Amino acid sequence: MNYGLDNKSAVQAKFDAQKIAFAPIMFQAARALRNLGILEILEQNRKEGLTIEQVAEKCNISNYGAKVLLEAGISLEMVYVKECQFFVTKTGWFILRDDLTRVNMDFTHDVNYLGFFKLEESIKNGKPEGLKFFGEWETIYEALSKLPPKVQESWFEFDHYYSDIAFPEILPLLFKDNPAKVLDVGGNTGKFSIKCAEYRNDVKITILDLPGQLEKAYENIKENGYQDRINGYPINLLDHSKVYPKGYDIVWMSQFLDCFSQEDIVELLKKAKVALKENGVAYILETYWDKQKYPASTYSLHATTLYFTCLANGCSQMYHSDDMFKLVEKAGMKVDQVIENIGISHTLFKCVPK
Repeated sequence: MNYGLDNKSAVQAKFDAQKIAFAPIMFQAARALRNLGILEILEQNRKEGLTIEQVAEKCNISNYGAKVLLEAGISLEMVYVKECQFFVTKTGWFILRDDLTRVNMDFTHDVNYLGFFKLEESIKNGKPEGLKFFGEWETIYEALSKLPPKVQESWFEFDHYYSDIAFPEILPLLFKDNPAKVLDVGGNTGKFSIKCAEYRNDVKITILDLPGQLEKAYENIKENGYQDRINGYPINLLDHSKVYPKGYDIVWMSQFLDCFSQEDIVELLKKAKVALKENGVAYILETYWDKQKYPASTYSLHATTLYFTCLANGCSQMYHSDDMFKLVEKAGMKVDQVIENIGISHTLFKCVPK
């Protein structure tokens, strides 16, 4: 496997090194340009542009504040200046309007930013030391229901944004053989289970997750009127002495296994295998960094891995697809089918017992 290149000039390499050196500062400048309305007002006046003084007046900030942020925006390539008039660039437009960029920026700021001061300690100790910024928990999953509201909001928006887009493509594949019972492992707030219940009016779904997460799922299930077909099964998925309920046509794991170490994944897949009925199927939906069409996706996934290292659990990551193939085999199953390019960046593994 060969990844990456080293063919930059020394001048470009040094410039890129400075971008990295000042990245945390310039990230905050980018957020301020967005949150203070500067990008919005430039977008509204994109043809004629605006002076520093006009931006300051329209955004109700000082001339000084507008000046320093707009000048930072030049180096960020979010704005450009022509004859003292400032204009928004394509990059600035994406910061302002693109939902994916908004979700990623809010996740970075609200969930990760302060905790990442502890990344080195997390690497050394094999624990999510950055999570201590919020409190004393072993993993972020047991903390989710207790985190500040804005942190929860940004975490769930990040988590759901990637998976929700994939659901319309996934459901026809899952239900083509008319499964009667689905086990949604790590079902979180119940979004996928509710989509299944909407898609088929005779399917029954069980959500496996921590008690705190199931409380949110129960609220959503009740709100949508599916209490008769969706139930919860509280379980600590890291306690490998606890088994899954049995007798399911499908075991579904969406953006779930990336939350665990390789050793844990093998144990979780072994239990998934036992939970299946004869001829049952386990589906794994993940974003593998080697399966991405665009460099931006690979970059985002490598950054997300470090979130797992520093805040989530200290031991998991966004995996290479080869890693998952090997883990499925170790668990006594085989990948029967691979479907790529689902949603934004997902790959679906259809797995069956050997």
